[in-house]
Amino acid sequence: MSLMKAENRAEFKANERAYLDKYAMTEEQKQATLKRDFNRMIQLGGNIYFMAKLGFTDERNFQQMAGSMTGMTEDEYKAMMVGGGRSANGNRRLGEGGDAQPENQPQGSGQGSYWGRS
Repeated sequence: MSLMKAENRAEFKANERAYLDKYAMTEEQKQATLKRDFNRMIQLGGNIYFMAKLGFTDERNFQQMAGSMTGMTEDEYKAMMVGGGRSANGNRRLGEGGDAQPENQPQGSGQGSYWGRS
């Protein structure tokens, strides 16, 4: 899937599902993409470069994308990063229960700062 070319971005924006159906993606990968569930995309093998192109196609910046992956608004995410980032406590390994653990990340709801609504 290529969103590098303007004509591909226009085609994607016109009918996202039809565009995704042209590629060898599982239904779960397509659904994660349609929902902009970035955490799920990573779990299903997506890479950050593709996700960045997707976000930029949606006219979102990286802070908005990363914030959506953590359940924060863009401003909250920026303040956290300026303040030194997330604590490593509880987040060094899966299963530690920290705030960055996958089970604590809201995704795929079509809500929140990525979509411009809460």
